[in-house]
Amino acid sequence: MARTDRLFRLLQAMRVLPAPLTAARLAAETGVSLRSLYRDIESLRAAGARIEGERGYGYRLVEDYALPPQTFDRTELEALALGLAEVRHMGDPALANAAASALAKISATLPDDREQYLFHAVSKVYRPEARFAQTIDIGPLREACWREEAVFLKYADRDEALTERTILPLAIVYAAQSLTVLAWCRLRRDFRMFRPDRIIALRPTGESFRPRRAALLRDYLTELRRRDAAGEKT
Repeated sequence: MARTDRLFRLLQAMRVLPAPLTAARLAAETGVSLRSLYRDIESLRAAGARIEGERGYGYRLVEDYALPPQTFDRTELEALALGLAEVRHMGDPALANAAASALAKISATLPDDREQYLFHAVSKVYRPEARFAQTIDIGPLREACWREEAVFLKYADRDEALTERTILPLAIVYAAQSLTVLAWCRLRRDFRMFRPDRIIALRPTGESFRPRRAALLRDYLTELRRRDAAGEKT
């Protein structure tokens, strides 16, 4: 692993993991010897990171030189804490991990008093169960949206009839009661919504539809608004 990558990984571990962190724990997280770990911590300190602690006592990242100071007010921090907490309860492990990582990165840029507002927010999310059941790994669909890549599906409709089709995935929508993929369906030659819990199998095709995604999504959202105004079912 390149040294710059190793230092970045060490910083990320100190942002995310609960402090104080022993040298042994940090060495295990970054895959280096204790001797190398001590050198890396000194390198981060020399670059401007405020790291409290020493050998035998554990370490804590107080100020992160890699991220600029933030000036969020208390209400903005409440909104961030509430929004990220909601994401962590969606039922998507990848998004939950990303939300925890984002919270740690934001915290690392805050003065101590603002950090307390973030972690002791008045607004809370309480969900005994995940909001959406994780029936398939949504990651490949999210990746296909980012890459603007067509996806092959085996899909069961509401009558449980099985079809095979290729779609152009445009967005993943977290609605009140369901998780939905907005897409252009080549089989129907029209915009369609797909429920991830009805996807039997999916496979990226490697076929790009870039740069059409933004325009297609804009057209689909316009069509949905038109249907809502007309009282039509989507």
